[in-house]
Order: sequence, then C-alpha cells, then structure tokens
Amino acid sequence: MPSSRSAKASGRDADMKIAFIGLGNMGGGMAANLVKAGHEVNAFDLADEALRSAAEHGCSVFDDAGAACEGVDAVVTMLPNGGIVKSVYQNSVFGHAPAGAILLDCSTIDVATARDVIAAAEAAGYDMVDAPVSGGIAAANGGTLTFMVGGTEKAFERASEVLDPMGKAVIHAGAAGAGQTAKICNNMLLAITMIGTAEAMTMAKKLGLDPQKFYEISSVSSGYNWSLNAYTPLPGVGVQSPADNDYQGGFATALMLKDLRLAMEAADSVNATTVLGSTAAELYEKFAEANGGLDFSAIIKTL
Repeated sequence: MPSSRSAKASGRDADMKIAFIGLGNMGGGMAANLVKAGHEVNAFDLADEALRSAAEHGCSVFDDAGAACEGVDAVVTMLPNGGIVKSVYQNSVFGHAPAGAILLDCSTIDVATARDVIAAAEAAGYDMVDAPVSGGIAAANGGTLTFMVGGTEKAFERASEVLDPMGKAVIHAGAAGAGQTAKICNNMLLAITMIGTAEAMTMAKKLGLDPQKFYEISSVSSGYNWSLNAYTPLPGVGVQSPADNDYQGGFATALMLKDLRLAMEAADSVNATTVLGSTAAELYEKFAEANGGLDFSAIIKTL
C-alpha cells in the first residue's frame, strides 16, 4: 500500500549538499526552501535572472549543470519536459553526481520517460524517484507543495529527507512512474472540475442567483469540490484566488494544457476512456491560444 508522510516531521538533521537544476517559477522557491532548512544548495539554470535570484536566497550558483552535481548528496531537477529531463540526466548528472547520491526529478513529464530515466539511473548505480508536485507557485515559495513520488521504498525514504522542507505532504504513489501517473490524472480531474465549477457558477448567475449565495450553498452541499471551495474562479466570490488578481499568478493555463496533453497521451497508450478529460483538453487547447499566461481558472471567461 502506498505510504505517505507529513512533511517537516522527520526530525532529521538538515546537513545535505544538494544540486538543484531548473530554477523557474517553481524551482526557485523550492531551492530557497532547501536553503532555509539548512541544506547547502548548488543551483543551475540557463537564465541569468534565475541564478541571481538563487544567489540572493543563499544558493551557490553554477554556470555548468555537471559541475553543480559534483560532490553532492542529492540532485533535484525541475525541468520543462521529458526530452530535457532525459538529456540533463544523461549529460550532466550521471557520472557527475557521486554514485551514492539520491536523484529526484520533480518535473511533470510523460510516464514512459520517467520510467526510462529511473531505469538508466539505477543501471548507473543511483537511487532515483519521480516526484512531481501539486500546489503552484505560492506553495513552492511557501514550502507547502504536495509531492507524488514514484520509485522503490528505499529511494522514497531517501528522497523524503530532501522533499520534506519543500512540502506539506510527501506521498509514495508506487513504483517508478507512479508519481507522474498520479500527477497527470489528478490534474485531468482538476481541469474537469474547474470547467464544471465555472459552468455552474455562470449558469446560476445568468438565472439570477447571487454568485456568492451559490458559493455559500454549493460549497457546503453535494457540489463541494476543490475548484469551488479552495480556488473559486469568479472574482469577488468565495475564497481569495487568482480570479481576484485578474487571473495572474497561480497555475498558468499553458501548464494545465501541458498536463492535459500528457494525460491524453497516457490515456491513448492504455486505451483508457476519458470523455470528460478529452473535452477539457480541447477547451483548454482553444483557450490557451490567446490566454496561456493566465491562471487556468480564467477558463470561466469563455462562458
């Protein structure tokens, strides 16, 4: 049975040396939280601005990913896609990080590539996990991410010490690739519920019901769901959310579309029926053409 743990509960000494590769919107905050926990962090990114920010948060910055991995206890990657993940591990991690290092890929990529990279890592003598995240930029900065982890029990236990300072929950989903499976299925469900919530709120408003009253009723009734209760897509209604900031920040539509594409590829590979998932992907495909930078809850604008 998959195991879980409450982050920051291990009580272990925070004295690891960690390479962190990929310091974008998510990775920058994650690396900073590792420093706050007492770890020594070697940071690498292709963007100078990201490196400057990492240095300001106490990281040692490197202009070469392989050099950043030398002599470390762990390597964490947060990268855009599976092709880049595979290239970074083959060219900059394997053979550069010590054989005893634990490797953690926190990117969201396709399941097949995650399994391939972990198999290659194990063949090279490393323990490795796929550990994609849920929570968005605010959670990355605040150290309250949820990590869905795929890999052996041994690798999970080792990885947990690295993940704890960055999250509120670290859950062992199963074998290699299980973290990615959990992530894309979770986000497919999130996309579906966000569209459903947006439709219901808009319909209620058009029928003359005060949106706040609809929120007050549905949020404690059978319509309860995360998109409504914790991430209300209509400005001025329910909880504070990106909708109240003109849909800036949060989880970008372009990233939701990326996850939905991965979910559809995975569904095709196992002949899974995803009628609602496919519809959500089609709607976000159209919406992202001109709104990729907006939070994914902005899909309500189309209604």
